[in-house]
Amino acid sequence: MILRKAYGSAVVVRALRGQRRVPFMPRPKVEALRDRRVRRIVAHAARTVPFYRGLFERERIDPREIRTADDLARLPLLDKHLVRSQPELFLSEGRAARGALSFLTSGSTGAAMRVYHDRRSTLENIAYGERERAPQIKACGTFRPKELYIGNETSVMRDVQAFYLENTLMPARPRRRFVSVRKQAEEVAALVNSERPDILVGYGGWIDLFFRTVAARGIELHPPKLVLYMAEALPAGGREHIEGTFGVPVMSRYSAAEAFKIGFYCEERTGFHLHEDLCHVRSLHEDGQIVISNLVNRASVLLNYPIGDLGSISEEPCPCGRTLRSLSELEGRVEDIITLPDGGFVHPRAVWQVFKEDDEVLQYQLTQHDLDRFALTLTTLEEKAYGRALDRGLPELQRLLGAGAVIESARHDETVARDGKFRAVASHYGAGPTRPA
Repeated sequence: MILRKAYGSAVVVRALRGQRRVPFMPRPKVEALRDRRVRRIVAHAARTVPFYRGLFERERIDPREIRTADDLARLPLLDKHLVRSQPELFLSEGRAARGALSFLTSGSTGAAMRVYHDRRSTLENIAYGERERAPQIKACGTFRPKELYIGNETSVMRDVQAFYLENTLMPARPRRRFVSVRKQAEEVAALVNSERPDILVGYGGWIDLFFRTVAARGIELHPPKLVLYMAEALPAGGREHIEGTFGVPVMSRYSAAEAFKIGFYCEERTGFHLHEDLCHVRSLHEDGQIVISNLVNRASVLLNYPIGDLGSISEEPCPCGRTLRSLSELEGRVEDIITLPDGGFVHPRAVWQVFKEDDEVLQYQLTQHDLDRFALTLTTLEEKAYGRALDRGLPELQRLLGAGAVIESARHDETVARDGKFRAVASHYGAGPTRPA
């Protein structure tokens, strides 16, 4: 145990050197570092990843010709359905991926995906976080800000934190308390008032709804020094409302199970500075679709992966002095909030908790038609699997929505999508997504 923690700490310490300087490096150095990692990950994929071995052979592409980030455009866009249904095709068979950590994506489309990260790059992720922590430390005025994190009882972040606790001796751990996303606004406000966290962290939709609910109901709140949203976009006008009404700066981190470090807000909050040397990001000109290539994970290798967001990349210099390119106009996954008869609300991630570990549920969709009337659709391979999944999930869903909720259920053979956009949780009641009760 001690030896394992000592080794893990050594990996982190080695990677820590110079991390806070990387965002300020001259552009030629940033691009050289990025392109060096592009060549390494492409060579690794060609040798050890089944999908890419077949791709390079079939298309007669010499992996040595992929030398820069721009060259990645020569490779095809990945099919998300293929990545989701056959994750083993993208898992390295090499030594670096031995003992890889398995994570389940949040499944905002209703169909979760398994992604693997190698242990070394997961440890180095601690060091990379120094870049993102710098503006947060500046906003809070303390080296170790105290966080109140509102999220799922189980999540990728919590799994990663558990791995760090078991594999490092790092003394300066974040002062972070996790609180269930199922708690109501009054309960969270009471915790904020009693614990006085420096940072309040949560999903974008939840953050917006929490502050609008606090304002609408006149709930007493001692504002934190900083609000940080993640995992989904903050609805339009959300940042302006929080900063204008409560006087609290709002920042964000852009990350995913497929790539732990994509981008982060600086003090100017004009967009996401991209971790260009860790994850190459491009925006397709046709529709603004965001495509990522993780350059450091040697377990699940995903190059040219459409992550499901829309945005544009800016080359304009930021007043903060960081030279990393910025991602602006990001349109992420804004998810609907369910309003309950008692004035409470249920976040979509709480619904995800009900079905996320049920292997017989390929996809789910919960639609709210009225305050107490819902439709649940489950996609399963066959009828018997649907019955078993319903028996497992319906009681928990009933507890979540309340004893008076009427839940009509149905089965689909195929995933449900309308107009190319899918919400695992959709509310047609009241004013729509992310509105206060």
